[in-house]
Amino acid sequence: MDLKSGYPFWPIRNGLMHAFPRLSEDLRCEVAVIGGGISGALIADELAAHGHDVAVVEQRDIGWGSTAASTALLQYEIDTHLSDLCRQYGEDQAALAYRTCAEAIPALQAIARELRGVDFQRCSSLYFASKPAHVPVLRNEAALRQRHGLKLRWLDGQALAHDYGLKAPGAILSACAATVDPYRLTLRLLARLQRRGVGVYDRTHIEHLRATSRSVELRTGEGIRIRAEHAVIAAGYAGQHWIDRRLARNRSSYAFVTDPLEAGQLGRLDKTLVWESARPYLYLRATGDGRLIVGGCDDAVDVPARRDRRVESRARKLVRKIGERFPGLQLQPAFAWAGTFAETADGLPWFGAHPQYGRRVQFAMAYGGNGITYSMIGAGLLRAAIERRPHPLARLFSFERAG
Repeated sequence: MDLKSGYPFWPIRNGLMHAFPRLSEDLRCEVAVIGGGISGALIADELAAHGHDVAVVEQRDIGWGSTAASTALLQYEIDTHLSDLCRQYGEDQAALAYRTCAEAIPALQAIARELRGVDFQRCSSLYFASKPAHVPVLRNEAALRQRHGLKLRWLDGQALAHDYGLKAPGAILSACAATVDPYRLTLRLLARLQRRGVGVYDRTHIEHLRATSRSVELRTGEGIRIRAEHAVIAAGYAGQHWIDRRLARNRSSYAFVTDPLEAGQLGRLDKTLVWESARPYLYLRATGDGRLIVGGCDDAVDVPARRDRRVESRARKLVRKIGERFPGLQLQPAFAWAGTFAETADGLPWFGAHPQYGRRVQFAMAYGGNGITYSMIGAGLLRAAIERRPHPLARLFSFERAG
């Protein structure tokens, strides 16, 4: 599955950080994690840290799937408003999902602090109304979030223009957000696991999976077998190929990154990620070395050749959109790229066992705009499932909610 187009910034910036071997002989372990991106890395780290014998296999180079194209906005905010989730699943479960996403940010920060050098930055999140008609909806959303203990405040159009140089009628400013280099975080997590004795293998394509009530057997195209008590399919958007019904819509999102900007040019945007209420939404975030990453212009294209051809025109369109919203910013793309992402109907991820395979096979499908936050939550949720313990979000994030 071709997941990206153009020149994703993170691999260019970091180069080849660490080499992992291909799996060359049969293997036994307790938990086989299929997928060497950020989701697989966080899940493997959680399991190994709690005494599980884990092995990780990735069909590409480690971190070279959708992780390499991620813009890595770490948010508690779900693409679906809290108010909408309340109507679908009840206020208690909806609020729990939002609060747990908020708790995932400091949890990710703790991991980043241990690893160091992954460009983790705590920041604010500015969610602005794209047009005046969206203001009442966002104000009601802000009040509901505050009622459930989320820290935020409302900014009117004048404050947005003065503080951020943003032309918009109003916005929710939340204190809980962060950014990271997802490629570096993934490579450093898995390199640390390898040093601690965990098997991490890339360029190893799993073609067959057989699950029984007692074990799971995985087999590569070369006939190499992995026998495990459990398997976790953390293969990102390619994970849908393992299930015989449609779970999400694949789409393409486009992004560019600037060269480092002059000191002070970003102002408060240096510590604020920004996104809007329109769908698809424009978004932006800074990097630790003073660049600006801008993304959006999502479309339904899931054909790699067509996506490839659109990268440069979409980058130009993003420049125009930023100029309309931030008249003081004159941006020039240094690198532009596109990546596949998936949307579920309700904006929530899928974590857990699927009836097609039984309880020995767990899925990690952290789909949506805050996929890394979901992956942090999913790591604990899947460990609880493997250990046969309850988790408060197990049902809401499971395949059962679509039943």
